[in-house]
Amino acid sequence: MKKKPMFLKVVVVMISVFALVFALTACSQPKAEEPAEPASAPESTPTAQPVTLQIFAANSLEKALPEVQKLYTAQHPEVTFTDSQFKASGDLVEQIGAGAQADILITASAGSMDTAAEGGSIDEATRIDMFGNDLVIVKATGSDVTVSALEDVKSDAFAKIAIGDAATVPAGQYANQALNSIDLYTSDTGKDGEYDPAFGEKVVLADKVGTAANYVATGDCQIGFVYTSDLYRYEGIETAFTVPADAHKAILYPGAVLKDSKSADVAKDFLNFCLTDPDAQRVWSQDGFEVL
Repeated sequence: MKKKPMFLKVVVVMISVFALVFALTACSQPKAEEPAEPASAPESTPTAQPVTLQIFAANSLEKALPEVQKLYTAQHPEVTFTDSQFKASGDLVEQIGAGAQADILITASAGSMDTAAEGGSIDEATRIDMFGNDLVIVKATGSDVTVSALEDVKSDAFAKIAIGDAATVPAGQYANQALNSIDLYTSDTGKDGEYDPAFGEKVVLADKVGTAANYVATGDCQIGFVYTSDLYRYEGIETAFTVPADAHKAILYPGAVLKDSKSADVAKDFLNFCLTDPDAQRVWSQDGFEVL
């Protein structure tokens, strides 16, 4: 038998080696990855719907309330406030009764809020007493006027005394109640009565408590009846005497959501914020109100 030439043996060996290397290489190749499923888009958080609240509030809240509104908006950017009305409580109740639209009413007396309730304007379930205040007799800053007792208003030293018109101004009603306690006003409700004739000649009626403060600051009146909180709002006046709390009904500021509010839940939350948020409470306190 003839032997195969050497070069053929070499060729066969080389072919075998190449075949083995190819086979090993093929086995080591990674499988093609299946295309990954597209990642599902994260669920989007629904954006809170913008809300605009309108508030009708007693004139004495004109300084403090806008500050608290800013605090609320800082925590709830979707909520803003527009065209807040600051007037005598009686005027506000009349406006609402005549069809004016608002979300919240805050008055400077329980009686004014009672009138709004009787007219069907408020959601009575949301009514809450928010603040207390004090009634003070003020004089012009630096004046040498002295008042050491309520009875001192009878003195001939006072030619003019500023008092809010009780028909619409709660501060005037409280003042008249105090005057009733010393027989200078005929009605203990502070409304629908008459002043003692001699004393009545001194009285200068003001359309709002701020006007009464201004009459005193300008010297048109020697003294006037306002709230403690008004000392923080108006320049040119200072306390001459704090009227005893038992000389008049408790000074309360009720708040309530109006029945026609289109954002009643947010309005109710704002009222709660006014009474519970520490920064809001600080604002009320700094402006002379007592949070209840």
